[in-house]
Amino acid sequence: MAKIKFDVHPSVAMIKKWTDELPAKSGRSLDQWADLVRRQDLPDRKSRTTWLKATHGFGANHAWWIAEYAYDKATWDGDPAIYLKQAADYVEAMFVKGKEWQRPIFEAVHREVKKLGKDAKVCPCKTMIPFYRRREFAHVKPATKTRLELALALVDVPFKGRLKKNPRARDDDRHHHLVELADVKDVDAEVVKWLRMAYEADAEK
Repeated sequence: MAKIKFDVHPSVAMIKKWTDELPAKSGRSLDQWADLVRRQDLPDRKSRTTWLKATHGFGANHAWWIAEYAYDKATWDGDPAIYLKQAADYVEAMFVKGKEWQRPIFEAVHREVKKLGKDAKVCPCKTMIPFYRRREFAHVKPATKTRLELALALVDVPFKGRLKKNPRARDDDRHHHLVELADVKDVDAEVVKWLRMAYEADAEK
């Protein structure tokens, strides 16, 4: 089976940019901040984050990133190479224990997403596989052992036929439309049309 290539998650690029700018803005590189945190001999991540916020004025997210990096480089979210390795591992872990048959369905969706445009990105997380353009316009999730779910950010499209209301979407969520996929054949022209609608709705204004 050929390996699927994934794209770097937008949050990784954001953290990488912050890391690159950190020395100029704070007077220390990420490694220097991590060394400083380790020298405080604080017992856990919460206390390290609190110390960074209280003593050095970092915001919650930035303090969390430094505290995480100081003790857990293996899961550092700001390294594109580490993320891409994790992304492949996330996908492998999703399609096990009775869900192996769903992987070809995901791969069919993946192929159609990559046809939408050069800026269509596939960026796996631990529990789902989001598709991005400017924002996340859709994602697939191995919801149960009997179906793979495709959630879509569609505007002014009625819930009708295969296009159902996403029961897990909150009012402030964008992905209110849901399609259940139980076979590769379900990734048909209708699904491709909805993917393109969601992708095009997320174009730069």
